[in-house]
Amino acid sequence: MTTFIGGDSADLDTDAEIETDTGIGFQFITFKNLVGFFTLFGWSGIACIDAGLSKPLTIIIALIAGLIMMAIMAGMFYYMNKLNHSGTLNYKNAIGGVGEVYLTIGANRSSIGKAHIRIQGALRELEALTDAQVDLKSGTVISVTSVTDNGILIVEQLNK
Repeated sequence: MTTFIGGDSADLDTDAEIETDTGIGFQFITFKNLVGFFTLFGWSGIACIDAGLSKPLTIIIALIAGLIMMAIMAGMFYYMNKLNHSGTLNYKNAIGGVGEVYLTIGANRSSIGKAHIRIQGALRELEALTDAQVDLKSGTVISVTSVTDNGILIVEQLNK
Protein backbone atom coordinates (compact mmCIF):
# COMPACT_ATOMS: atom_id res chain seq x y z
CA MET A 1 0.00 0.00 0.00
CA THR A 2 2.89 2.37 0.68
CA THR A 3 3.99 2.04 -2.94
CA PHE A 4 0.74 3.75 -3.98
CA ILE A 5 1.69 6.93 -2.12
CA GLY A 6 5.36 6.73 -3.07
CA GLY A 7 6.70 5.18 0.11
CA ASP A 8 8.85 2.15 0.70
CA SER A 9 9.06 -0.36 3.51
CA ALA A 10 12.43 -1.76 4.56
CA ASP A 11 10.78 -4.60 6.49
CA LEU A 12 9.11 -6.14 3.45
CA ASP A 13 11.32 -7.83 0.89
CA THR A 14 9.06 -8.19 -2.11
CA ASP A 15 11.83 -8.30 -4.71
CA ALA A 16 12.55 -11.78 -6.00
CA GLU A 17 14.97 -12.83 -8.64
CA ILE A 18 12.92 -15.49 -10.36
CA GLU A 19 13.94 -16.32 -13.91
CA THR A 20 10.41 -17.22 -14.97
CA ASP A 21 8.81 -14.14 -13.41
CA THR A 22 6.31 -12.74 -15.90
CA GLY A 23 5.09 -9.84 -13.79
CA ILE A 24 1.86 -9.29 -11.96
CA GLY A 25 -0.49 -9.62 -14.90
CA PHE A 26 -3.91 -7.97 -14.90
CA GLN A 27 -4.05 -4.97 -12.54
CA PHE A 28 -7.34 -3.14 -12.12
CA ILE A 29 -6.46 -0.59 -9.43
CA THR A 30 -3.36 1.31 -10.48
CA PHE A 31 -2.51 5.00 -10.44
CA LYS A 32 -3.06 5.28 -14.22
CA ASN A 33 -6.42 3.57 -14.00
CA LEU A 34 -7.52 5.79 -11.10
CA VAL A 35 -6.58 8.89 -13.11
CA GLY A 36 -8.69 7.54 -15.99
CA PHE A 37 -11.55 6.76 -13.61
CA PHE A 38 -11.63 10.23 -12.07
CA THR A 39 -11.24 11.92 -15.45
CA LEU A 40 -14.22 10.14 -17.00
CA PHE A 41 -16.17 10.27 -13.72
CA GLY A 42 -15.75 14.04 -13.64
CA TRP A 43 -16.51 14.73 -17.29
CA SER A 44 -19.53 12.43 -17.43
CA GLY A 45 -20.78 13.94 -14.15
CA ILE A 46 -20.47 17.45 -15.59
CA ALA A 47 -22.28 16.33 -18.76
CA CYS A 48 -25.11 14.75 -16.75
CA ILE A 49 -25.55 17.82 -14.54
CA ASP A 50 -25.49 20.03 -17.62
CA ALA A 51 -28.20 17.80 -19.16
CA GLY A 52 -30.36 18.37 -16.06
CA LEU A 53 -30.29 14.82 -14.67
CA SER A 54 -30.88 14.22 -10.95
CA LYS A 55 -27.91 13.92 -8.57
CA PRO A 56 -28.36 10.18 -7.80
CA LEU A 57 -28.65 9.34 -11.51
CA THR A 58 -25.64 11.56 -12.29
CA ILE A 59 -23.52 9.74 -9.69
CA ILE A 60 -24.58 6.32 -10.97
CA ILE A 61 -23.82 7.23 -14.61
CA ALA A 62 -20.49 8.82 -13.63
CA LEU A 63 -19.49 5.74 -11.57
CA ILE A 64 -20.36 3.37 -14.41
CA ALA A 65 -18.46 5.50 -16.95
CA GLY A 66 -15.43 5.68 -14.65
CA LEU A 67 -15.42 1.93 -14.03
CA ILE A 68 -15.72 1.22 -17.75
CA MET A 69 -12.75 3.50 -18.36
CA MET A 70 -10.75 1.67 -15.67
CA ALA A 71 -11.57 -1.68 -17.26
CA ILE A 72 -10.58 -0.46 -20.72
CA MET A 73 -7.27 0.96 -19.46
CA ALA A 74 -6.47 -2.13 -17.35
CA GLY A 75 -7.11 -4.40 -20.34
CA MET A 76 -5.09 -2.15 -22.64
CA PHE A 77 -2.05 -2.12 -20.34
CA TYR A 78 -2.37 -5.87 -19.69
CA TYR A 79 -2.27 -6.71 -23.39
CA MET A 80 0.48 -4.17 -24.12
CA ASN A 81 2.58 -5.80 -21.39
CA LYS A 82 2.16 -9.19 -23.09
CA LEU A 83 3.75 -7.77 -26.26
CA ASN A 84 7.23 -7.68 -24.72
CA HIS A 85 9.79 -10.31 -25.66
CA SER A 86 13.01 -11.08 -23.81
CA GLY A 87 15.04 -11.96 -26.90
CA THR A 88 17.29 -14.25 -24.87
CA LEU A 89 18.86 -16.94 -27.04
CA ASN A 90 18.18 -20.43 -25.68
CA TYR A 91 20.76 -22.78 -27.22
CA LYS A 92 18.63 -25.85 -26.37
CA ASN A 93 16.20 -24.70 -29.08
CA ALA A 94 18.87 -25.55 -31.67
CA ILE A 95 18.72 -29.29 -30.92
CA GLY A 96 17.37 -31.09 -33.98
CA GLY A 97 17.99 -28.06 -36.14
CA VAL A 98 19.62 -28.36 -39.56
CA GLY A 99 22.33 -26.02 -40.73
CA GLU A 100 25.55 -25.64 -42.67
CA VAL A 101 29.19 -25.60 -41.58
CA TYR A 102 30.70 -22.14 -42.00
CA LEU A 103 34.21 -22.72 -40.61
CA THR A 104 35.68 -26.24 -40.54
CA ILE A 105 34.79 -28.25 -37.43
CA GLY A 106 37.64 -30.54 -36.24
CA ALA A 107 37.08 -34.30 -35.98
CA ASN A 108 36.62 -35.82 -32.50
CA ARG A 109 36.14 -32.39 -30.94
CA SER A 110 39.71 -31.41 -31.84
CA SER A 111 38.85 -27.83 -32.83
CA ILE A 112 35.86 -25.56 -32.58
CA GLY A 113 34.31 -24.50 -35.86
CA LYS A 114 31.29 -22.43 -36.73
CA ALA A 115 27.94 -23.32 -38.21
CA HIS A 116 24.95 -21.39 -39.51
CA ILE A 117 21.81 -22.64 -37.74
CA ARG A 118 18.27 -21.26 -37.79
CA ILE A 119 17.30 -20.90 -34.15
CA GLN A 120 14.33 -19.02 -32.69
CA GLY A 121 13.38 -17.72 -36.12
CA ALA A 122 16.76 -16.22 -37.03
CA LEU A 123 19.81 -17.55 -38.83
CA ARG A 124 22.74 -17.48 -36.40
CA GLU A 125 26.44 -18.26 -36.59
CA LEU A 126 27.30 -20.42 -33.58
CA GLU A 127 30.35 -22.33 -32.37
CA ALA A 128 30.21 -26.07 -32.97
CA LEU A 129 32.04 -29.34 -32.23
CA THR A 130 31.59 -32.82 -33.68
CA ASP A 131 32.22 -36.42 -32.59
CA ALA A 132 32.69 -37.52 -36.22
CA GLN A 133 35.92 -39.24 -37.28
CA VAL A 134 36.55 -36.70 -40.09
CA ASP A 135 36.62 -32.93 -40.20
CA LEU A 136 33.37 -31.30 -41.28
CA LYS A 137 34.35 -28.91 -44.06
CA SER A 138 32.71 -25.64 -45.01
CA GLY A 139 29.37 -26.20 -46.77
CA THR A 140 28.63 -29.56 -45.11
CA VAL A 141 24.98 -29.96 -44.09
CA ILE A 142 24.75 -30.78 -40.40
CA SER A 143 22.21 -31.53 -37.68
CA VAL A 144 22.51 -30.42 -34.06
CA THR A 145 22.47 -33.38 -31.65
CA SER A 146 23.12 -31.61 -28.34
CA VAL A 147 24.51 -28.48 -26.70
CA THR A 148 27.31 -28.23 -24.14
CA ASP A 149 26.84 -26.38 -20.86
CA ASN A 150 28.72 -23.37 -22.22
CA GLY A 151 26.59 -23.10 -25.38
CA ILE A 152 28.70 -24.91 -27.99
CA LEU A 153 26.67 -27.03 -30.40
CA ILE A 154 27.48 -30.71 -30.90
CA VAL A 155 26.73 -31.53 -34.53
CA GLU A 156 26.85 -34.45 -36.95
CA GLN A 157 26.91 -34.64 -40.72
CA LEU A 158 23.35 -35.00 -42.01
CA ASN A 159 23.98 -36.78 -45.35
CA LYS A 160 26.79 -39.28 -44.89
